[in-house]
Amino acid sequence: MTDDLPADPAPRPAPRPDGRSGGRDELRALGAVRQRTVDEPMFTAPGLPGTFRLQLFTAAGARPVAVATQIAGKEGMGLTNGAERYAGAVWERHCPDEEVPPVWVERQQWWEGSRQETRFRRVVFAGADGYRPYGPRWRAITHEELRDLVGAEVAAGRGAGYVPRPAEPEPRLVFEEFAVVRLGRPRPFREPGCMPAGVRWRRRWTRQVLPRRGARTCCWYHGGDWHTVSAMALDVLKRARAQGVEADGMEEFAVAHAAAAGATGWETEALATLFSIADAIQPDSETGYINGQHRSQALLEAGVRRTVVLRHVYEG
Repeated sequence: MTDDLPADPAPRPAPRPDGRSGGRDELRALGAVRQRTVDEPMFTAPGLPGTFRLQLFTAAGARPVAVATQIAGKEGMGLTNGAERYAGAVWERHCPDEEVPPVWVERQQWWEGSRQETRFRRVVFAGADGYRPYGPRWRAITHEELRDLVGAEVAAGRGAGYVPRPAEPEPRLVFEEFAVVRLGRPRPFREPGCMPAGVRWRRRWTRQVLPRRGARTCCWYHGGDWHTVSAMALDVLKRARAQGVEADGMEEFAVAHAAAAGATGWETEALATLFSIADAIQPDSETGYINGQHRSQALLEAGVRRTVVLRHVYEG
């Protein structure tokens, strides 16, 4: 996606960092009795790649709290991938005089049976440039803690004002084998400590010759051997095609294969993400990635040669 938000306003004083800890003491310090002053069922702004329900809670002398709720896979870019842009747009429109963005809480609503969990999560930003926060970190927050934070009841649902997007031509979802070295250059902004700037072409070719195996302790993405997982994925793909498994059944098929193969917990989870319609690596010719930059970075760093990606194929 291109960063095509409206131009930033005139220069403003540099904002204070947004509380890296995001801990319980900080939540208590931020607590105040607020009123819900905005309940916008289909919030969006020019250039934003999605919609969500916005509940904004405000009080004199207290930092605004914004709660964004979205139906996964139905409203454009997800809340996690769009955290900086979505929070910045709400900040600019509804509380432009604040030095820091509103306290940002997201709730991505997943479909029944999804491996993902529907829950509130607070996003803690490291700081902001203009009206664009950066350096997000996610922290669990319970419904009760959120209620205590805003001093009022917070609606957990999507709301009656939700308007589904107009139906678009449905693509055929196809999992396919893909040469890792052909993946676009990732820009994994979520893990700056161990994924600072993507993988340059020279480095990725070097890793093809001198692959790296094993796990690291820095993050989940480096927490296991992607060579093993990708080899399993290719085997799953071959077996699934022979048995006529459809795309929406691939994740369950892969998990069953991992269990039969005696895979570790991390290997099973990593394999499942490669075959999850919501989480699979999805290259895109225009933007580089629809999804999967962090795993692509880990695959490239490890020197994995071939893996499985998801394609949306439009026919007719």
